[in-house]
Amino acid sequence: MSSGEGRHGRHDLVPLAALLSREMKNEKMEKPSVSYGHAAQSRKGEDYFLIKTDCERVPGNPSSTFSVFAIFDGHNGNAAAIFTREHLLSLVLNAVPHGLGREEWLLALPRALVAGFVKTDKEFQRETSGTTATFVIVDAWTVTVASVGDSRCILDTQGGGISSLTVDHRLEENVEERERVTASGGEVGRLSIAGGAQIGPLRCWPGGLCLSRSIGDLDVGEFIVPIPYVKQVKLSNAGGRLIIASDGIWDALSSEMAAKSCRGLPAGLAARQVVKEALRTRGLKDDTTCIVVDIIPPDNSAQHLSPLKKQNILRAFLFRMRPRGSAHKPSKKLATVGIVEELFEEGSAMLAERLGNDDSAGQTCGLFTCAVCQVDLAPTEGISVHAGSIFSTSSKPWQGPFLCAGCRNKKDAMEGKRPSGV
Repeated sequence: MSSGEGRHGRHDLVPLAALLSREMKNEKMEKPSVSYGHAAQSRKGEDYFLIKTDCERVPGNPSSTFSVFAIFDGHNGNAAAIFTREHLLSLVLNAVPHGLGREEWLLALPRALVAGFVKTDKEFQRETSGTTATFVIVDAWTVTVASVGDSRCILDTQGGGISSLTVDHRLEENVEERERVTASGGEVGRLSIAGGAQIGPLRCWPGGLCLSRSIGDLDVGEFIVPIPYVKQVKLSNAGGRLIIASDGIWDALSSEMAAKSCRGLPAGLAARQVVKEALRTRGLKDDTTCIVVDIIPPDNSAQHLSPLKKQNILRAFLFRMRPRGSAHKPSKKLATVGIVEELFEEGSAMLAERLGNDDSAGQTCGLFTCAVCQVDLAPTEGISVHAGSIFSTSSKPWQGPFLCAGCRNKKDAMEGKRPSGV
């Protein structure tokens, strides 16, 4: 699937409200436990990670706890990776409106993640370092993943179904992203050497970056956007395992190889086994970082994914995906045991599409608040995200969400409508 295929939870999706209502009423769907492990081998010292299991939607309320797991694979130095590790979480949470219940909070997360990623990039734009970011929020059975770059998160269900929760933003592999970058003013090509020969993967020039999305990378141009691909799923009461890793893992192992290499091991040993297998396959050619997260049903706190021995359960644990051509109607089917339900998926690089329109903005954005950086705006200061240019007047200037002048300038630069930094 190309990263630019816009999906706003429209195609045969199960309404999140229906799933959460069922979860609250079903005694068997009590909150799962979370077990995790981390392992790494460093070559350049540019991989960083974040593990935080004591976050609270409602400060002081332990029942509102959720966990965050993230990997940041830096390049051209470690400054962007360090900055993103220290600031991204708080900027995402600041973009979620206050006073929401759990259901509304989960609905607001995808837009808040977009705002947090863009705000992090906007605040960091002071040097040439850049970073990937794969950012995972686990709230009970609901997993929300936002990512830019080529770090990856996969889901391994108890029956052996392996699904990707991220999209790689590599210019070599993503035709739609290449077209977007060139349309926005970037030049895509291989490294030229003496004699005119071209070698290596496709890169964006100036700068020579192999990625189409990242945080930082001011020297390349703002058409290398920080707008993340976001996917949200709800696991069944069988739980599942997440494997989050930098490209040092994925350049050596396929998703299937990584998952199979650590089945039957608890999370800590599993993370070390994935790193060990990557090093055995390819050697230490890059920083290699892995986080394994087990989401475990409450009736089996010691459970971890076991090796596949009985294939007769495989069909009960399929990942339910939406058909590409499905109609704009929510599915009436609810989650059943062993089924992973896809709640939301969106990969567009256009900020206006990701922030929504006036109908949805009223639920998550203050009328006179910048939808990205959350600063208060006077009634005459807000610029509609849907306006064609910072100098033009929207046909409906009251139609939100709104951006401050600085964020509107950044939006125009990301879309190639004005030079970066002007």
